[in-house]
Amino acid sequence: MKQFTTGDLNKQIGDITDAASREPVMLTRHKKPRFVLMSFEHYERMRTGGDPRRAYHISEMPAEHAALFDEALDRLARGEGYDEEP
Repeated sequence: MKQFTTGDLNKQIGDITDAASREPVMLTRHKKPRFVLMSFEHYERMRTGGDPRRAYHISEMPAEHAALFDEALDRLARGEGYDEEP
């Protein structure tokens, strides 16, 4: 997460809002995190739970995800795919 001060916000509003359109941005005051600036779309996904991504504990992972995970681990163990671009 990119980080700016609240003072930077006054001086670099365009740069900061551009960064916030791509990912949430942390705003600090007196070197402490105070605010997060993000796009409205990102906020709505968070608020409504519309973001389909989810983290699973290995014991709770759906079978189709576990199979993909196992295949990826096997490829990495064979030395395949580590430096390849997706």
